[in-house]
Amino acid sequence: MKSSFRFALTLLFVFSISSLTMAQADKSQRPSPPATATGKIGTATVTIQYNSPSVKGRTVWGELVPYGKVWRAGANEATTFETDQAIQVGGKSLPAGKYTLFAIPEEKQWTFIFNSQTGQWGVKRTGEANLDRANDVLTVTAKPKAMASASERLMYEVTPQGFTLKWATLEVPVSLKE
Repeated sequence: MKSSFRFALTLLFVFSISSLTMAQADKSQRPSPPATATGKIGTATVTIQYNSPSVKGRTVWGELVPYGKVWRAGANEATTFETDQAIQVGGKSLPAGKYTLFAIPEEKQWTFIFNSQTGQWGVKRTGEANLDRANDVLTVTAKPKAMASASERLMYEVTPQGFTLKWATLEVPVSLKE
């Protein structure tokens, strides 16, 4: 009797742990779920993979995302930018490949950083962006502008003219060409 009780207890424990592990593996259930924006720039396919946080009543620009500091351009894992062909970003050449996309927001101008190190979590334990500047491939600037209507969730949009980051009350367009 004792052994069957122990066996049942062990099964219950294993089931509970495996259910918890599977729930954590379902990234769509995160507060900042994964999202993808894909589009064509001429014949090049551009894909941005990111995690989409919500405003949740917070002041985003200048507070949640401080001005003048490197930001992972999303939540959780670092945001990635991939192109299957060489393209021009803000008039500068970016070879085909996969990059981590970082941003340095400012009130009047943003800097976007394309970095060759990929696969890292977005921030270090210290809270700063997980960026090794030795792996920077390209930096470009862009001008933020007010959005006509606020966006609760961070989103990227890829169009034939480039990509746009949209969140809270701002959108930041970046020009792309083949």
